[in-house]
Amino acid sequence: MCSQEAFAPVTSRSRSNIFETNRRACKSITSSTIANTIATVNDGVITPVAINHVIDVAQRVVASGAISANGHGNVSLRVAGSDEMYFTGGSSLRNHPAAAVVRVGLDGALREGELPPIQGAVVAMHTAMYADNPDVGCVLHTHSPYATAYAVARRPIGCWVEALAMFGLPSGVPVAGYGPRGSDQAVANIRAAISPGVPAVLLANHGVLVFHRTPDLAIMVGGIVEEAAQAGIRAASIGGPVEVPEELRAAALQRAMAFEAQGTARA
Repeated sequence: MCSQEAFAPVTSRSRSNIFETNRRACKSITSSTIANTIATVNDGVITPVAINHVIDVAQRVVASGAISANGHGNVSLRVAGSDEMYFTGGSSLRNHPAAAVVRVGLDGALREGELPPIQGAVVAMHTAMYADNPDVGCVLHTHSPYATAYAVARRPIGCWVEALAMFGLPSGVPVAGYGPRGSDQAVANIRAAISPGVPAVLLANHGVLVFHRTPDLAIMVGGIVEEAAQAGIRAASIGGPVEVPEELRAAALQRAMAFEAQGTARA
């Protein structure tokens, strides 16, 4: 999935956009974009259709390969027109059971379902991203192996893969300082590490957090982050990765946008 929207960085409530050129070139994001991620609740109850949508997103995260062997992680989707999210409360995103999808208020309060402590501990990371970024519709947290290796080493991922420059990470993927998972300190560190428009952050000694307007975009960025981490680790054995020259990163984005604007070529 790729469109002009894919190149537009996420926006925050109190920060300016790092890619003003990008913002002007892309269509404005409306409430229909977030509505595309998940329908509103039905009289305060999670509908089977919504549950299936959450599980589908979880399965697509697993299928992307940007996840650990045990499938541990969590997915949340903002409910359009509401102050809540749907959240995967299962121990693994792999074969996630429908009964483990829960409804959580953006204040962190459980509204429907059963939320085990190990999953409940990280809810605050998700709600913070929705609070700070009004157009974010999906948050993903995984322990994808290569990216988590950088998180454990507390090293940022540089912009040595062109796709990072194209999809909101021209300065690479930052590292948030360590705090116990989902704690006030962890959330504060995440907020401190994220620059305007950045849709992903490494969590020191923990994993990866990705947030974007739609599940498609979040899954795509999660895959790009993992690919960049894998490339960096493999390049280390042959002299180390070399970053895209800073003055050419915007050019990579603009060229991608220009080709996308032309649409698919047919002969």
